[in-house]
Amino acid sequence: MRYILLVLLLSGGLHVFAQDSSSDEPDFQKIADDLYGAQDLDLNYEGLYDNLAQLLSHPLDINKATDEELRFLKILTEEQIKNLVDYRVMNGFLLSIYELQAIPGFDLVTIQKITPYIQVRDPASAINRTLWQRVKDESDNYFIMRYERILQTKEGFRSETDANDHFKGSPDKLSIRFRTSRPGDFSFGFSAEKDAGEQMTWNQSQQQYGFDYISFHAQLQNKGRLKNLVVGDFQSQFGQGLMIGGIFGMGKGGETITTTRRSNIGHLPYTSFSEAGNLRGVATTIEVARNIYWSGFFSHTKRDAQLNDSIQETSIVSSLVTTGLHRSEKELAKRRTTGEQNLGSVIQYKTHAIDAGILYNQITYDDPVVKSATLYNQFIFTGNRNENIGSYLNLTVRNASLFSEFSHSLHGGSAYIAGVLWNLSPRVDLAIVYRNYDRSYHAFYSNAFAEGSTTQNERGTYWGWKYTFNRRLNVTGYIDLFQFAWLRYRIYTPSDGGEWLVRINYQPSRKTTLFAQIREEAKSRNIATPSSTLYTTDKGKKYNYWISSDIGASEHVRFKTRLQFSSYSIQQQTTRGMVLMQDIRFNMRKFEVTARYALFDTDDYDNRQYVYENDVWLAFSLPAYYGKGVRRYILLEYKLNSYISFWFRYADTRYTDRDSIGSGVDETDGNVRSDLKFQTRIKF
Repeated sequence: MRYILLVLLLSGGLHVFAQDSSSDEPDFQKIADDLYGAQDLDLNYEGLYDNLAQLLSHPLDINKATDEELRFLKILTEEQIKNLVDYRVMNGFLLSIYELQAIPGFDLVTIQKITPYIQVRDPASAINRTLWQRVKDESDNYFIMRYERILQTKEGFRSETDANDHFKGSPDKLSIRFRTSRPGDFSFGFSAEKDAGEQMTWNQSQQQYGFDYISFHAQLQNKGRLKNLVVGDFQSQFGQGLMIGGIFGMGKGGETITTTRRSNIGHLPYTSFSEAGNLRGVATTIEVARNIYWSGFFSHTKRDAQLNDSIQETSIVSSLVTTGLHRSEKELAKRRTTGEQNLGSVIQYKTHAIDAGILYNQITYDDPVVKSATLYNQFIFTGNRNENIGSYLNLTVRNASLFSEFSHSLHGGSAYIAGVLWNLSPRVDLAIVYRNYDRSYHAFYSNAFAEGSTTQNERGTYWGWKYTFNRRLNVTGYIDLFQFAWLRYRIYTPSDGGEWLVRINYQPSRKTTLFAQIREEAKSRNIATPSSTLYTTDKGKKYNYWISSDIGASEHVRFKTRLQFSSYSIQQQTTRGMVLMQDIRFNMRKFEVTARYALFDTDDYDNRQYVYENDVWLAFSLPAYYGKGVRRYILLEYKLNSYISFWFRYADTRYTDRDSIGSGVDETDGNVRSDLKFQTRIKF
């Protein structure tokens, strides 16, 4: 009977998956819109996106994916995840992706969204084959080579630049990456990168072997009781990320439900070019008894840091540097200057409905960390060692998913978070999250839900909701109220604030998607008083408005249009900013062209407009449009055959309000900055 049903689904549902040629890969622009909302924090968003792209570029085996791996996609509701797992238990492995149509709750829109991220593996491909044979014959592999260059000359490359600031290498940026993997089985890979201005050199004393940055990993999964083993560079996420979290934090955005809960996905290979987020050593998960697992990891690596001599003539770390740039003598002096040892242990009990664990994490630095004292950082971490202990509990009860975590710094404060995702009806979804982070809580690899960039000095409550009228129309929104019990950067008094968002998503057809979004955020800020050395504070209010359309004019041509507008008001003064963009994408068999023309006009930095740009495969471009000018780019992709693809990208920004761009060693003369990028991908 099941096979008859599958034949009917195949014959009647093929049109559901008859998408354009680019749909076999994730739509990272939609990911940026949905998962990250408004990129207002001073974070390395390109690094976050790059890491997320690596994880999502390898489709999950839908027959072996755990519920936490499915949650990580941020597409399926709790009810859909439960129905999928129950369907596998009752009927066995899915025979085809088309069989998703037979699972209750899986509408056509959901299936279209999830298709680029999943696959159905032929079980026979792994039977009676050695690991080496599976690795050798695995089709999910790639080797990429990437070249980038800014065409204008930065100040750091000029001969008259001070010797300590002068860039020692060429203006070319080079990177390579290789990976072969089979989800749930194995993964092997390495990455290497030289930033513009860095040298290609072989210096064992500086631990540089050609490229300035090299990353590697080897992973095995599901080998008897050994559920996971990663050697080399890795990242880990357990519980809600209060203590142990990887670098894929997601902000408050258009997806108001699923992004609030972190996925308890354990250890993952680290393959990003971001140089500050990896752990290096060994990580493992072992099934010690039925439903009981032990996960542990040990990492020892060198970190970039600013070292200063203390009164006792010993070195102290005044700041940890995360830029990953080593172009000049000044920057090289901070390269890999202090050792970091990181170890952790997690005992986990897991069934279909319960996921609970106890966590311990210890981080030790070779040199004591003593940052410069300011008014707002009096409770910041100081010393050589930080230890945290905590626990988490996740429950699934019918159509509700409850999640929580508590963590305590042994020489500081505590933090906890609790929430629920609730599918109230087929039309209504609800999320409620409460968090409370002490000002003296310290966790260097946390990735929990927060308003600030760290899980410290914050208390808040979030309400998110989604109402689905039909498969074409839904409305989402949230309200988040938060308080800061101690001073913060640019806020020299305890403060509070709030934020809300409403978004309307309309998809009248498979080829057309429209959305409109409004967001308000209110926070306090210091106000300088000319007649006094003291600060006063006032609450600033920012509005963001987005209107976007994505229309498939034909089988080969798509148009994307977007208007972003913002305003910021404080002390009865209002500034504004806007960007208007027009994208066009044309694809014809082996050839694809994407281009953009954008006009932007912002009064100040408060109204900068972050905008995702299409880039070469597995690369992200997320510039902040700031000032007045025009932004253009063109991206060409050519698939020579099934194994070799080429990309070329040219972009430039022309400003009308300045005669130079950037500052310091990154400054270039003139009002135009342009860059080139080439990439080749080879599949074996």
